[in-house]
Amino acid sequence: MPKIQIIEAEGEVTQALPNTMFRVQINSDSPKEVADKEVLCTLKGKMRMYRIRVMPGDKVKVEFSPYDLNRGRITYRSK
Repeated sequence: MPKIQIIEAEGEVTQALPNTMFRVQINSDSPKEVADKEVLCTLKGKMRMYRIRVMPGDKVKVEFSPYDLNRGRITYRSK
């Protein structure tokens, strides 16, 4: 059975919500499935464990499951 392909994209955090949820505007140069969308994202486990803070305006990398492209997981915060 093949492994599920994860879709990665870059975007900018537009809004911080309760329970470490964020609204992220995905860049237009991302894969066509998610380009120019605003999606709901949560933090990846390691970012939560090491208490990496994400604020509105930060550039982030987001990964998506191919099953639900309206929700993502923030995996990296750019400096």
